[in-house]
Amino acid sequence: MNEDESGAPPPPPPRAARQRKQVLLRLDPAVHDALARWAGDELRSTNAQIEFLLRRALADAGRLPRDTGALPRRGRPPGSGRGPAKA
Repeated sequence: MNEDESGAPPPPPPRAARQRKQVLLRLDPAVHDALARWAGDELRSTNAQIEFLLRRALADAGRLPRDTGALPRRGRPPGSGRGPAKA
């Protein structure tokens, strides 16, 4: 870890600069199918549903890190230029 002249560690990178981790997850096909159906019911991807459930389990257990950012917003970003503008 690099330190500046005062000896203090540098601040963490802004949320936008953090890269999301990729994890290979092996699931029983029936569990995957149930997760995919649940995710569809809540208009989430299967991946987003897994992250949602993991965050909720961590929070319930008191283990969710304080510096954890919010879940990424779903859907198309605003002002993406697709479709007609709504008044």
